Amino acid sequence: MSTRGTNFLHKWLSNHLDGLLSADVISVSEAVQKLLADAKAVGIGEVEIEEDIGSVYEVILDAIVHHDEGLAN
Repeated sequence: MSTRGTNFLHKWLSNHLDGLLSADVISVSEAVQKLLADAKAVGIGEVEIEEDIGSVYEVILDAIVHHDEGLAN
């Protein structure tokens, strides 16, 4: 497990989620690429992130869906 990778992903999402709330499939894919590039820039590889959380794409998509549900309540 990589706590460092998971922490990076959560911090990245908290800084970028507002810009993704109306994202389509292509935008989510682009966000994944941006996240992985940002992670690589600080020495965190894709494997280090995904070994703990699974698919980065699914995590970003899930964050968007759950954020929207939170707004509806």
